[in-house]
Amino acid sequence: MSSNPSNEAGLKRDSLWQNIIRWVDSEAPVGPEVDENSLRINWVRCLPFFFVHAMCLGVIWVGVSPIAVIMCLFFFWARMFTITAFYHRYFSHRSFKVNRFWQFVFAFIGNSSAQRGPLWWASHHRKHHKHSDEEDDLHSPVKHGFWWSHMGWFICEAAFKTDYSVIKDWAKYPELRFLNRFDIIAPAVLAVFTFALGEGLQAMWPSLQTSGLQMLIWGFFVSTVLLFHATFTINSLGHIYGKRRFPTKDHSRNNPWLAFITLGEGWHNNHHRFATSARQGFYWWEIDISYYTLKLLSFMGIVHDLNPVPSRILKEGRDYDHGQK
Repeated sequence: MSSNPSNEAGLKRDSLWQNIIRWVDSEAPVGPEVDENSLRINWVRCLPFFFVHAMCLGVIWVGVSPIAVIMCLFFFWARMFTITAFYHRYFSHRSFKVNRFWQFVFAFIGNSSAQRGPLWWASHHRKHHKHSDEEDDLHSPVKHGFWWSHMGWFICEAAFKTDYSVIKDWAKYPELRFLNRFDIIAPAVLAVFTFALGEGLQAMWPSLQTSGLQMLIWGFFVSTVLLFHATFTINSLGHIYGKRRFPTKDHSRNNPWLAFITLGEGWHNNHHRFATSARQGFYWWEIDISYYTLKLLSFMGIVHDLNPVPSRILKEGRDYDHGQK
């Protein structure tokens, strides 16, 4: 029986519209023709991801100023901290505690990174630890190659869904579910804020030689793209380059360069040995800026009960290091 061309055209229109809706509502229903477990890249669904990259070309027209670069780096580091400390160490591993108000505040800031919602992030990361460097690990460079682990997995159909079955502890908070579902809100708020900041600086301090568009390009788009790829290096490089102190079941490695750009995430082999520690740089010489910042926040009473590294694991690591000398 031959297919009906009008029906096929209708399905394509429905699919296109469904993907556009999912730009705003990440949990909008999809049609039966969509395989939500497929590793096929969904080019329409991930157009906003490529749009953010393309907008970086705006530097050609808006130029650059010292204040724009400073704000670009500020928004990079501030959001990197919320990704590493809250999206990862808090929501994925519950390595410390914080009240509900600050929980939402840092979830919102983390969400402004355009790396989807906190519950989406935690669900995927928990499954990564369960199946690390096995076939079911969606972003293992060992199993799937560098480029797939770096960004291909992020834009395939299987990556878009939040698996609430592995984050039941967080799913009980309606504000987190809302933020997770409408994950475009926080990035949009930050984009508007950076534009308004640039306009305000131009009006009050014209000597800074910035503008709304310049601050939008540098403060949001360039900063966000840098943040994307710095974060992704832990998936693509953190399981290939570096040293292994602990004989974990996966290929995780410690890499001080990755630790520098990600505020401590590069101590990845440490992390896979004891994932629920608030500290990933286990020893004083392993710089972990996210942990130092968490300690500061604990002195301020914002976070508490930072989970330490057990002494037995510290001894295990020291014994290995001494054996290498």
